[in-house]
Amino acid sequence: MNPGTPAPKSGQYKPTKGGPEVTVPKGHRIPPTPNGGPSKLVDPTKNKSGK
Repeated sequence: MNPGTPAPKSGQYKPTKGGPEVTVPKGHRIPPTPNGGPSKLVDPTKNKSGK
C-alpha cells in the first residue's frame, strides 16, 4: 500500500524498505515511510471491526 492511501484492513503495516511497524485503522491513510516506498500488512487486527 502506498503512503496516503486508505488502509483496506486494520492492523500493523511495515514499510517494505525498512522502518518501524505502524498501527493503522481501516479507512485511515497509511503514513509516509522513513525510507520511502510502500507498506505491507503484516499483522491484521483479530476482531470483526477491522474486516
